[in-house]
Amino acid sequence: MKTLEIEMIGVPCDFGAGRRGVDMGPSALRYAGLAAGLQALGHSVLDAGDLQLAHVPAGRAEPEPRLRHLAEVLAMSRQVAERTAASVARSRVPLVLGGDHSVALGAVCGAAHSRTLGVLWVDAHGDFNTVESSPSGNIHGMPLAALCGLGDKRLSALGARVPAVQPQHVALLGVRSLDAGEHALLKSAGVAVYDMAHIDRFGMAASVEAALAHMLGNCDGLYFSLDVDALDPLYAPGVGTPVPGGLSYREAHLACELVAASGRLLAMDVVEVNPVLDEHNRTAQVAVDLVLSALGKRVWEPA
Repeated sequence: MKTLEIEMIGVPCDFGAGRRGVDMGPSALRYAGLAAGLQALGHSVLDAGDLQLAHVPAGRAEPEPRLRHLAEVLAMSRQVAERTAASVARSRVPLVLGGDHSVALGAVCGAAHSRTLGVLWVDAHGDFNTVESSPSGNIHGMPLAALCGLGDKRLSALGARVPAVQPQHVALLGVRSLDAGEHALLKSAGVAVYDMAHIDRFGMAASVEAALAHMLGNCDGLYFSLDVDALDPLYAPGVGTPVPGGLSYREAHLACELVAASGRLLAMDVVEVNPVLDEHNRTAQVAVDLVLSALGKRVWEPA
């Protein structure tokens, strides 16, 4: 297994979400032994700590209800993009610890600064809403659309490369909850969607292999975005937007193991762990186990 220099970047952000508590996700992941687990695999680990983010006063009137906490999300995203780009420039693998899924907007923009990325987005949701289609105005439901150049230009033109990724280089895996508007947007954009029905019918291995083949032919490498609500709530109860019928523990690990086996991983995030809703940090521990699988942990190394 190739050893890597991994830079952990904590982003304690809940600006994009509809429920509080996910800002404690980076701490929960560290407490569950993430750094030690990575070091046990032989990787070099730099924990860069948490970004210092703005505080949103409780009860503040929202200036743009269709884009809730937009100013804070933009400021956070610029910080994340800068840190991620700097990590890549030093030949490190940035590992962004969320926080809600809006953190991926800046992380992908930073990682794509000088490279063409394929993006594997593992999630119960599409995160492909725009300001026009979103039923909530929560920006954690919009980052993938923005990365593909859709929606409000303040989000979609955040990075040096616009769009940050091409829709044909994106695959959604494990999705089982789509709003009507984002369903239409995904279709028109040409994003590959491997929903739970596809996984049930063809299996996880075939689904991930198809996703990787679809994305990586014309890309420099892979960005892996892991929202733990992709798992069934039975295995990951500590998330803000649980949806029944998700990935099993082993299906999720197999997906991560196949990401590692591709040898193409350049950057990743793990998001939406909410300790307030968790049971004895169980979801954070599952998330750490999945990250370790994505970064090379295996039960048996074949000869």
